[in-house]
Amino acid sequence: MSINNKQNVRCPKCGQLNDITVWNSITVKDSPDLKEDLLKGRVNIFRCSVCAHTAIMPTPLLYNDEDKKLMISFSPCDDPLKKDKLYSEIKSSSKASGELKRFEGYNLRFVTDFNAFLEKILIFDLDLNDKVIEVIKFMILSQEIEKSNRRVCRFGKMDGGVMEFMIHDSEENQIYTSQVPKETYDTLWKSLRDSGVKPYSFDWEIVDGAYAGRLLNGFNNNK
Repeated sequence: MSINNKQNVRCPKCGQLNDITVWNSITVKDSPDLKEDLLKGRVNIFRCSVCAHTAIMPTPLLYNDEDKKLMISFSPCDDPLKKDKLYSEIKSSSKASGELKRFEGYNLRFVTDFNAFLEKILIFDLDLNDKVIEVIKFMILSQEIEKSNRRVCRFGKMDGGVMEFMIHDSEENQIYTSQVPKETYDTLWKSLRDSGVKPYSFDWEIVDGAYAGRLLNGFNNNK
C-alpha cells in the first residue's frame, strides 16, 4: 500500500510556508501513476510556491514493485557514517521481524542518493540487473582511472542492442556518453552467475561502485 502524509514546510530560502504531500511508501501495483510521477521528479520534491526553490525532501521512501520483485529503501543521506548506521538498522530490523521471508526471490536494495534510486528503477524496468550495470560502470570509469574520483557514471537508456551511459565530470563540468553493446552485458551476467552471483537477494544490499569492485575481486552474494 502506498502511504503519504501532509506536511507544512518552510522554504529554507525565502521562509514561505508550503503545504506538501510527502510519500513514505510506494507500491507500484496499487499506484502505477505515482511511479510515473516519481520518475518525472514529482514525488517528495519540495518546490516553493513563492521563490521556486527546489530540494529533495529528507524523507525515507520505501518502493515496492511486486511484478519486478524489486524493493528499494531510499534514505536521503550524504554522510558515510550515517549511511552505514542506517544500513545496519534496516538489516537488523528486517532480520528481527522475520519480514525477509516474505521477499524471497526479491532484489532488496538500500540507497541514499536520489539519482541512484531512480536509476535502479529504470534498470529493473528494462529487465536488467543492477549488479552487472555497476560492473560496466566501474569498467567505464576505470578507462581513465586518474579522473574516476571526480566522475559519476549513470545508466541512461537502452536503444536496441546498445546501452548508453552518462558520465558527469565535476571538475570539467562536462557530461560524456559511453555506449556499450548489450552483448557485453549478457557476457558479464553469465560470468557473474557462473561465479555464484544470484539474480536475487538474501538480505538488503548496497549495490554501487564499491560493490562492483568487490565482485571483480572475486566476492559474490552466494548464500
